[in-house]
Amino acid sequence: MADNGAYTGDMRVATWNVNSIKARLPTVLDVLKEIDCDVICLQEIKCETDAFPYLEIEDLGYNCAVHGQKSYNGVALLSRHPLEDIRKGLPGDDGDDQARYIEALVLAETPVRVGGIYLPNGNPAPGDKFDYKISWMNRLEAHARELLALEEPFALAGDYNTIPRDVDCWDIAVWRDDALALPETRQAFQRLKWLGLTEAFEAADGRAHEYSFWDYQAGAWQKGHGIRIDHLLLSPQAADRLESVEIFKKARGLDKPSDHVPVIAVLGDA
Repeated sequence: MADNGAYTGDMRVATWNVNSIKARLPTVLDVLKEIDCDVICLQEIKCETDAFPYLEIEDLGYNCAVHGQKSYNGVALLSRHPLEDIRKGLPGDDGDDQARYIEALVLAETPVRVGGIYLPNGNPAPGDKFDYKISWMNRLEAHARELLALEEPFALAGDYNTIPRDVDCWDIAVWRDDALALPETRQAFQRLKWLGLTEAFEAADGRAHEYSFWDYQAGAWQKGHGIRIDHLLLSPQAADRLESVEIFKKARGLDKPSDHVPVIAVLGDA
């Protein structure tokens, strides 16, 4: 386990879809060292819980909570502080066996609850996969409502597979009929904000055409054909501490990159 000292100063919280942690482990380790975050939510680790590279991650000073699944999905929480009250799986459907949600209380000097999210893609839409996506988002809304009732700082960070605004993609004409940009998806995302959650990038930066994902196909990275689908939603108690948000684009240009890059929110002193 990591050696955890008392927390002082800012807290850096990141989300990153790594698109198979074992296939990209050297790149993942290099990026984790460079971004130097207190808490990191990983998605699409694509390995079973026992197959996660605990030793390599713990050598960087992180405690790990992992909810894995063979070949698909999978989420993990990495923290430089102890973790407790770990939850694996999103409440609301006991029959859902997809590893898409993990949550824990991060025992920093001021504890912060963090939920890591890999929201369903939903394509093709309409269809069963899109129905599952919207149902999942409705369950997330219900859980967020319960978390807000605790009146504590928390972040729901992850790959939301949601393009919130037209200017969050390179060409909305290309994406308009995709499950990531359909009105039902955007409305479900908006309802999370109506609960009182703050979307960190929108609040701290908000610029148009800033992206967190570039497809491997058709030279999307080289052409700047990206979309912004990785988000951190903050409770009022966490949003009050929000200082800045960074999209770590450098990661997309590395050897064997994920098609996503880390998005990092900096929370100031409580």
